Amino acid sequence: MTDARLSRRSALKGLAAASALLGAPTFLAACGDDDDGKAPDSGAPTDPITFGSNYSDDATKQAFAALCAAATSATKVPITVNTTDHNTFQNNISSYLQGTPDSLATWFAGYRLQFFAAQGLLTPIDDVWEKIGGTFNDAARSLSKGIDGHYYLVPLYNYPWVVFYNKSVFAAKGYQVPTTWDAFIALCQKMKTDGLVPIAFAEKDGWPALGTFDILNLRINGYDFHMRLMKHEVPWTDPKVAAVFDQWRQLMPYVQNGANGRTWQDAAKALENKQAGMMFQGSNQVAANYSPANLADLDFFPYPAINPEHGQYYMDAPTDGFILPKKGRNSAAAKVVLQYIGTPEAETSFLQNDHWDVGLANGLVAPTYNEIQKKSVAEIAKCKNVSQFMDRDTVPDMATAMIKLIQTFIDDPSPGTVTSILKSAEDQAKTIFTK
Repeated sequence: MTDARLSRRSALKGLAAASALLGAPTFLAACGDDDDGKAPDSGAPTDPITFGSNYSDDATKQAFAALCAAATSATKVPITVNTTDHNTFQNNISSYLQGTPDSLATWFAGYRLQFFAAQGLLTPIDDVWEKIGGTFNDAARSLSKGIDGHYYLVPLYNYPWVVFYNKSVFAAKGYQVPTTWDAFIALCQKMKTDGLVPIAFAEKDGWPALGTFDILNLRINGYDFHMRLMKHEVPWTDPKVAAVFDQWRQLMPYVQNGANGRTWQDAAKALENKQAGMMFQGSNQVAANYSPANLADLDFFPYPAINPEHGQYYMDAPTDGFILPKKGRNSAAAKVVLQYIGTPEAETSFLQNDHWDVGLANGLVAPTYNEIQKKSVAEIAKCKNVSQFMDRDTVPDMATAMIKLIQTFIDDPSPGTVTSILKSAEDQAKTIFTK
């Protein structure tokens, strides 16, 4: 089998020129100018910095603002936050990093981190990690590195992708939490009979349905196969991948119609308003979108088992954190802020305002954890392995291709469509991974 590190280096080299597909014009807020293409001066450790943020929803925006205020108080570094809509930020990250980015930016662990680090668009922060290394466990440390072994991310939290529901609805209807696929489908049928949309579902933003593919693949084929597929070490035309879509087809009669025209926020509101019985999504989205008055009614369960060999041993539990763009200004002050963010005190402060994510720092004191957060910690800890999410575990162009193909499947989940999209996925993967 091809060595994964070499395979990824080859993919990165070939994808460097193609990365503009992530978004053409830059819409992200940025600062400064860098016409000569050189990295700006590092500046003084107390110079003001700007922070590019994708925390655009009200709740996450407020929590991040509180973190930045605490960072300024602790470091004396003035911070201006430039917030951009989450999808716009993600879709335009390539041109943003190549243009005039902020001093710091929010970003993701996993291959999406490694991809841009390998292009030379991020500054290594090994010197920061020399000071904060004891804060994090081996898993968090590994997720924060590029393929060259250098550190490029300070992680802040992770969160599980699970099936959410309202406790009051389950109690009133006598529904039981399913642990197997047959019980899950039976529950969907009962909800439909009772006049509920069994599963709130949205795909207008492009990425949410990737999570459904991930969990079905993890449940049917296991973590190792899933990660090999993400690296294209197995073909998309493998019968095991077709089995994922065949399983998904069984679920389609029970999901909210018109998903390709609906945002995940609207789907979450259908759950909160008790029009839908369940929703599979990240706590970072669903719980953050719930009104505080209704949050106590929210609960979740791990996605039901399908293949007994793999049980409920795996899930997507993405890790988010912060990067230092190569072309950002005042990197000395930015590193001071990163050093603060990588402390248990900073995470504790952040989680006083964030009631949906779970912190990653050793020695974290989280007296404000609600039941969703406590359960998130427990369920993630039960997993043998966690994946980051398809758009973080594979190369960007492959994730973009799969978004479009999955949207095609959602519009027409027929066997013929499955055959067609898997052939297309494999054709595109051969081009993307062999450049």
